Amino acid sequence: MVQGTASGVGKSWLCTALCRLLARRGRAVAPFKAQNMSNNAAPAQGAQGGWGEIGRAQAVQAMACGRAPHVDQNPILLKPTGDRSSDVIVSGRSVGILSAVDYRARRAEWWEAVTNAYARLCDTAEIVVIEGAGSPAEINLRAGDMVNMAMAHHADADVLLVGDIHAGGVFAALYGTLALLDDADRARVRGLVINRFRGDPAILTPGLAPLVERAGVPVRGVLPFRDDVPIDEEDSLDIRSRAGVVDVCVLRLPTVANFTDLSALAREPGVGVRYETDPERVGQPDLLVLPGSRDTVSDLAWLRARRLDRVVLALAERTPVLGLCGGYQMLGEALDGVVGLGLLPTSTAYAAEKFVRPSAARTTGRWILPAGLAVDGYEIHLGRTPSAEPLVGDDGAARGLVAGTYLHGLLDGAELRTALIGALRQRRGLDATPPSADRDREAAFDTLADLVERHLDLKGLL
Repeated sequence: MVQGTASGVGKSWLCTALCRLLARRGRAVAPFKAQNMSNNAAPAQGAQGGWGEIGRAQAVQAMACGRAPHVDQNPILLKPTGDRSSDVIVSGRSVGILSAVDYRARRAEWWEAVTNAYARLCDTAEIVVIEGAGSPAEINLRAGDMVNMAMAHHADADVLLVGDIHAGGVFAALYGTLALLDDADRARVRGLVINRFRGDPAILTPGLAPLVERAGVPVRGVLPFRDDVPIDEEDSLDIRSRAGVVDVCVLRLPTVANFTDLSALAREPGVGVRYETDPERVGQPDLLVLPGSRDTVSDLAWLRARRLDRVVLALAERTPVLGLCGGYQMLGEALDGVVGLGLLPTSTAYAAEKFVRPSAARTTGRWILPAGLAVDGYEIHLGRTPSAEPLVGDDGAARGLVAGTYLHGLLDGAELRTALIGALRQRRGLDATPPSADRDREAAFDTLADLVERHLDLKGLL
């Protein structure tokens, strides 16, 4: 099991690496996270057939294992709808929106779902790589814990504790986490991992021996900082902006969801992807993106309250605009009775049943993309949005410089991404052929596994 000193320290990253490392050794391995809180979701095979939702990190880990994503790999997914409530997804299906208090009151019910899913998963795998959430040292949450030490004890799992040195304070974070654990929990921790180190290791070395002496737990390794390996992020803490020759501006909605739709684009050389909430900072980008949204109606109201709607309308006259899922709905004339931005000839109604499925199609030739480019993505949405002018297959819409689609993963394909970047560069009067990122997901998995093989001592654990 991999636990961390906080959210965003690299637990998912390390679990993905371990999944690929074990798969390469010929082991039947599966990922597992009892409870995930994330608006980045992916479709997964259901326990009774059909499709359900799991956290995107576990879907990626399943791919690293060489197996299909399945709802048992993440039996509980919490999709926040506010500061105090979440849409509770159990075994891939929503059981409703619950407050934090009401959710915790039903722990026994959720624990049964977790342990049943874990048992089924164990029937299919020799080794399970379990991911924790946040920190096991949140002593106010310990009584209701299902995802950290409670899961470690249930699975009789050894624990690697990960800290992020790039964020600073890693020695205090590791030692402080151990100090707040009780004796039985602390005994589970078999090694410390320092993640995201950059610079000369000789500078770090003098601190390791005193840490081990005080903690009584060995440092198993120091993993180098790598921001060039394309593994999808899980946490909104992972949203980062960067500058580039091609300027892509994404409106950071309060309930932004599936922001991994922009991850592959952000890794392309010469492409900058920035997230903005201030209308005065949007400027004149080469592409404006309205991303996915967990609560589209409230995010549209937020957009208007900040007068970002005026920015979108003004830019749409001369700048390509792309709406993804919830962002696509906002660009239409109406969504569930609320007036939309009116840039696309569509209207959205919400259904009771969520639409979840993988989806493959080809571009129609509308907007700034040529026809025939393959898209291999997925859909997760309650909205139903008929369109006579689709962007991809029979999905989405395009009119002038404005387009939208329900297909998450639109920009994951290298061919489509290259075509989009080329079109944006041409509009700027630049060479239409951008440099290639020359990366794919399988190569990224192997890069992670290589790093772990090289920098992490797993003797006695594997």
